[in-house]
Amino acid sequence: MSIKILLLEDDFLFAQTLTDLLEDEEYEVTHVPNGQSALDATFSDKFDLYIFDINVPLLKGTSVLENLRDAEDNTPAIFLTSHKDKESLEEGFLSGGDDYITKPFDNTELLLRLHALLKRSKKLDKKCVKDFCYDTKNSTIFYKNNELELSKKEYQLLILFIQNINSAVSKESIIDELWGSGENGSDGAIRVYINRLKQLLPDLEIQNIRGIGYKLVS
Repeated sequence: MSIKILLLEDDFLFAQTLTDLLEDEEYEVTHVPNGQSALDATFSDKFDLYIFDINVPLLKGTSVLENLRDAEDNTPAIFLTSHKDKESLEEGFLSGGDDYITKPFDNTELLLRLHALLKRSKKLDKKCVKDFCYDTKNSTIFYKNNELELSKKEYQLLILFIQNINSAVSKESIIDELWGSGENGSDGAIRVYINRLKQLLPDLEIQNIRGIGYKLVS
């Protein structure tokens, strides 16, 4: 699954060079030229890493990150700064920044820094099975690079299927996983969640294994 990076940089030539570097490493990059566009991008998409220049039009990179942190967005962030901007670094770290790199920088150093941040945030530790990638820490599931919007029980059921893909999962196992000992599950309730997953994933087959349970076929 590709790692999605939001790049905030008002120098278009530099941004293109940086985008080419990151895309060569198979990162998916969204470039925006000003702080307001960066905020707008976070409303419409979810990113794994932010790379923010500090001095950009409309809203400084530090202000953008401060707004995101206030909204409980803990996506790791690297600030890009020139030597003359070093006095802004305290503000950057106070706004929630995780690292910074000074322009001009060595490409290898930047890649190592962002890889380390992603590693620490567990973004590179997602488990992938077939076309699914899931992160139990953040309770997210991606199918063909698209994050699925799931209720708690839909998420629990799909994780159970993914972890047992192409193998039958008993009704008893499903009830134990979704309801535990404190709630009452039923065949009818299971079918409701099975049908919901079928609607979300119409190109996959969830088979009813008579007398046993269900199997996700991929």
